[in-house]
Amino acid sequence: MQQSTQEKFVSLLHKKQIYMDSEIKELKIDYHAKIRQVFREMRKVVIGQDYMINRLLIGLFTNGHILLEGVPGLAKTLTVNTLSKVLDLKFQRMQFTPDLLPADLVGTMVYNQKEGEFQVKKGPIFANLILADEVNRSPAKVQSALLEAMQEKQVTIGETTYQLDKPFLVLATQNPIEHEGTYPLPEAQIDRFMMKIHVSYPGKEQELEVMRRMSNMNFKAEIQPILDRDDIFAIRDQINQVSISESLEKYMIELVYATRSPADYGLKNEANYVQFGVSTRACIDLHRSAKALAYMDERNYVLPEDIKEVSNDVFNHRISLNYEAEAEGITTSEVVASILQNVPINKE
Repeated sequence: MQQSTQEKFVSLLHKKQIYMDSEIKELKIDYHAKIRQVFREMRKVVIGQDYMINRLLIGLFTNGHILLEGVPGLAKTLTVNTLSKVLDLKFQRMQFTPDLLPADLVGTMVYNQKEGEFQVKKGPIFANLILADEVNRSPAKVQSALLEAMQEKQVTIGETTYQLDKPFLVLATQNPIEHEGTYPLPEAQIDRFMMKIHVSYPGKEQELEVMRRMSNMNFKAEIQPILDRDDIFAIRDQINQVSISESLEKYMIELVYATRSPADYGLKNEANYVQFGVSTRACIDLHRSAKALAYMDERNYVLPEDIKEVSNDVFNHRISLNYEAEAEGITTSEVVASILQNVPINKE
């Protein structure tokens, strides 16, 4: 029997409502609840390092690589290893050493005698989450291979270029107090890291809990995977929708320019210490990380406090100080603090 026009219209409306209901159901996924669950899972193993976990997640959600710097024994490697278990992603840990070769990282061409031809053997860089442990212990050739992977999300083996899986994130660690057998990271590579996190000691109560828990040689926490690839991409889409006012965007630009020309902002002392300011890439990373921090605080808009909170992590490894600053013990974090204190927000 032939459907009437009205019946067709009612049927079309019904189908449309089903589609809208399913779409709403998809949008109702509470990723903030999942993020809180990630913290709970991480705290089963890592105590007193919520700040580091927060910044690692910001890097993950904004496609930004993270450099962790701290003395040995502060759970840097343990934190990244635990994070890999919370994420349903492919994880590879690489110990960087002075004798490491680029082929050990990206892979090489291997001759197959049976087939009579060379075949590609991919290296550990072909993963979603890479832990580059003590990254500053490898020579320049290895750093160059890592540089291509970090920026272009690709590697070259022989004459062929291979795209890396998405998401792709490098979490690197380095020891600031041991310099024997290390190589300073090239400026171009340092700039590829969205943030450099200085990992500090936990508080007394937290360290007491660490001691009690880890002194038990039978301790073993069961970590459940919380976020998968689709969750991460969905969270990235939601972070893109976080709003930021034009006045705050202009404030970010002023902060960036203040690192390059401190004297123009009344920072005469800092002008004597700064050799080079931050790059344009720092503008992008500051914008992304401020929006991610607002999102993780369960807001859909950025506050000035968000920008100030992430500025040091985004800027501190990108500012180059001269020998005078080194002689007087001036740090980049102190320079950033002065900039934040003296650069006003234009509330037009």
